[in-house]
Amino acid sequence: METNSKQEKTLTMTVLMTPDMANFSGKVHGGSLLKLLDQVAYACAAKYCKNYVVTAALDQVFFKQHVNVGELVTFYARVNYVGRSSMEVGVKAVAEHLCTYEKRHTTSCYFTMVAIGEDGKPIQVPPLQLETEDEHNWFKAAEIRKALRKESLAKSQALQGNDEDNF
Repeated sequence: METNSKQEKTLTMTVLMTPDMANFSGKVHGGSLLKLLDQVAYACAAKYCKNYVVTAALDQVFFKQHVNVGELVTFYARVNYVGRSSMEVGVKAVAEHLCTYEKRHTTSCYFTMVAIGEDGKPIQVPPLQLETEDEHNWFKAAEIRKALRKESLAKSQALQGNDEDNF
């Protein structure tokens, strides 16, 4: 598969947090943030591989701080790792108060996105071109997270057995 001379590995998106996103305490609902995080990861992965993608896994969601209605949240996404058809996309959310300009890192997580062909089956994506030392480090860290995901899934399946009613 051919690789582009300039890969689109990152994406930045800013969204105003509106009242319809609030939970009962008046802060932005975690589910609203998760939906946005997923949309950003999707856009980053699709832009990278120039194809439709689906979410296969979500890891290490850390809600470090609450997000207020009325704040701008900037989502920074980056493709950290690419396998045959899967990509790990790291997403970081930073909230900004519109009046004080104070910025706070509120949320981080990692999505595994899989490129899907027209037949609904996984398709190969371009290999990730690692151009900086940071990119090599992010790739290595993503490989470790991938191994941990597989180990955790195997342990979970061993605990649950074949009972599909378990959750």
